[in-house]
Amino acid sequence: MFVIRLASGNLLVPEYAATDDERFAGDAYVEIGPDHADYARLAAQAITPEEDSARRQRWRDGDEALRRQFLDYLARHGAEGGWNGAP
Repeated sequence: MFVIRLASGNLLVPEYAATDDERFAGDAYVEIGPDHADYARLAAQAITPEEDSARRQRWRDGDEALRRQFLDYLARHGAEGGWNGAP
């Protein structure tokens, strides 16, 4: 996850949640403004939503061959994937 600079100047910053026993529970983005203590540090590494979208598209494009292999595997083995003796 990346820090994303919004058109308003605010930042979307990744944040995670943990359970009481410190197990990972999930992650999300929180919006912070210039008055936040970490704003200047985080703004230095922020990308625009367009840069994030382009980065995600390059990732998807680069994985097309792997996606085809996966779909071929699913076609041959079904949703069970051939685990536990399933065909």
